[in-house]
Amino acid sequence: MLVDDHQTMLWGLGKLIEGESPRMEVVGMASNCDEARKKAGTLIPDVILLDLDLDGESSLSHLPALLANGVSRALILTAERQQSILEQAIMHGARGVLRKIASAEQVLKAIEKVHQGELWIEQEMLGRVLGQFMNPAKLGAPDPEKSKIAQLTPKERKIIDTIIHESGASNKVIAQRLFISEHTLRNHLTSIYQKLDLSNRLELYVYAVKHALDSARQEPRTCAKRPDSRVPSAA
Repeated sequence: MLVDDHQTMLWGLGKLIEGESPRMEVVGMASNCDEARKKAGTLIPDVILLDLDLDGESSLSHLPALLANGVSRALILTAERQQSILEQAIMHGARGVLRKIASAEQVLKAIEKVHQGELWIEQEMLGRVLGQFMNPAKLGAPDPEKSKIAQLTPKERKIIDTIIHESGASNKVIAQRLFISEHTLRNHLTSIYQKLDLSNRLELYVYAVKHALDSARQEPRTCAKRPDSRVPSAA
């Protein structure tokens, strides 16, 4: 299944994968988080080729839901360059990461490997991700971002908390949850971005989770493995 907010990208990927028939087939496409969750639940694709930024909304928090069927495996295809965001995708359950500058051959190879149960992750990135789980000393280390976070007002903290728990929602929905206008929300977000040295909601989501700015931690969820004998209905 393909998930991207750019129709041209969906079309191009679709043509690429159709050219691999019957070895691979496209079982569905989605352009936003809600549509992706619904289709993943009904189509049960073997591989979900997923962009991280869907029209300004983060798909990171939707990964557990996309993978909840115990069959689908996520392969990230993104233009995102910030390493911490890509590493968060792996920590949320993605089995591989590809840049959008990857060649057609690399895309097809990555889909095949992820479908077979392998990882498609740079060794350096994998090492950093594993290090976060295996080095408990880091968990108690001083947070260099503490001074930035201290600048946030209670209202801004509330906005961040709402964005974390409503990460797939539009600005309009978030503003309604907070009983403020979209214009006021945008002003608050601009202030938050400046204080934390961020540029968009996707970066804010990753930053907030990393520095525990959400009011309640989400429990980790795992995905069951399944036999790899079927033809990948990827992408």
